[in-house]
Amino acid sequence: MQNTDPILPHIDSHRADLIVLSDRVWGMPETLYAEYRSCAEHTAVLRAKGFRVTEEVAGIPTAVLGEAGEGGPVIAILGEYDALPGLSQEANIAEPKPLVAGGAGHGCGHNMLGSAALLAACALKDWLEATGTPGRVRYYGCPAEEGGAAKAFMVRDGAFADVDAAITWHPNAMTKVFDAHSLANTRIDFTFTGRTSHAAVSPHLGRSALDAVELMNVGVNYMREHMPSSARIHYAYLDAGGTAPNVVQGTAKVRYTVRATDLPGMLALIERVKKVAQGAALMTETSVDIKVISAVSNLLGNTPLEEAMQAALDGLGGIAFDDADRAYAARIQATLTAEDITAAYRRAGVEPRQGEPLCDYVVPRTAIGDKMMGSTDVADVSWAVPTVQALVATHAIGTPGHTWQITAQGKAPAAHKGMTYAGQVMGATARMLFSDELLLARAKMDHRERLARQPYVCPIPDDVTPPLQPRPAAE
Repeated sequence: MQNTDPILPHIDSHRADLIVLSDRVWGMPETLYAEYRSCAEHTAVLRAKGFRVTEEVAGIPTAVLGEAGEGGPVIAILGEYDALPGLSQEANIAEPKPLVAGGAGHGCGHNMLGSAALLAACALKDWLEATGTPGRVRYYGCPAEEGGAAKAFMVRDGAFADVDAAITWHPNAMTKVFDAHSLANTRIDFTFTGRTSHAAVSPHLGRSALDAVELMNVGVNYMREHMPSSARIHYAYLDAGGTAPNVVQGTAKVRYTVRATDLPGMLALIERVKKVAQGAALMTETSVDIKVISAVSNLLGNTPLEEAMQAALDGLGGIAFDDADRAYAARIQATLTAEDITAAYRRAGVEPRQGEPLCDYVVPRTAIGDKMMGSTDVADVSWAVPTVQALVATHAIGTPGHTWQITAQGKAPAAHKGMTYAGQVMGATARMLFSDELLLARAKMDHRERLARQPYVCPIPDDVTPPLQPRPAAE
């Protein structure tokens, strides 16, 4: 039975333009808070499509808002367009081949994420106008999801204060409603300061900041046995104190990411990590400066919105991939391990299937998969307003996120089909909210009840600001 959702013709009328946008953003990968060209591309499309545009949302130069419609509820469609460092890759091939050695690339598909979200917003704008339905659709162009927590800063600034509900999506191997599970996450820099000296002549006069970092890492590693198994702690050296081994390193810096299933658990774990750092400083007679860089909460679900999105998915059915799509996806799968492919099915709660390079069906909500152990700043929006998220198949089953394989598939025909489908899902879900006052009321009630059990506390300290990047000189 053919789907007849009234939003679909409006999707069709904007589809080609938004695919062009996706491919253009793919070709200009920019990392957190440096997405000046990508934001400008989205802003230009918003203006061309007749949206009322607000730039520099929450004081962030690479955040943009476009609104259309009058009165009624405000439904937000969340888009992203940031890339990842080190994942430059030629498109539409199945071997690692950077376009720029060491360059950035869209290894998480955010070129599609923002473009499909804007596609949904354009279709909803037209539908509101055509039907005379009161309501406002609002596209949020959000930067720095990858480690920058821009949406958390935007929530803290009140950018979503008058929004009634929010909808978004993410490229994936499978098509399903996201089960609203993620880890709260804080990134913290620990900068140790000691005293340099000649490592051979006067080592007793030195106080090694590098020793302090290494002792901190050892101490945190010993913590792992005594923290929840669902928590995660990672670290990376930002400054190892120099390259001369005959100089006692006077400064050293390490960045930690601390994750837990909820905000209270994360905050408790952070305090333990801080104590380890302070202990390392005490042992080495150095000092330590502790600075939060960014933080996000864990996702908050919303049952009425998830049921509505599932209905939209079921109405659309699976994505109609063709033989050429499957052939390319099979070539990508040949670069993966059997464990990669099995893990994708396990995360979706689906039994593994042989010879299935692409997901052309909808995974039911009854399928229970492994919990998502990553983090996202969509979570803070979900605490501010009722929020729902779709996962949509855009790449070969088993493709790990944040890899050259994702970048390679980011402008393939299958990706274009997936992002169009994502626009349809988000558009249909938002249309239900505009059309059904009871559905929106139920979503708000669900949200209030969850907040009553655990109120929202912004995980970013008041004195922390986004680590904004300067506009490139060429701009």
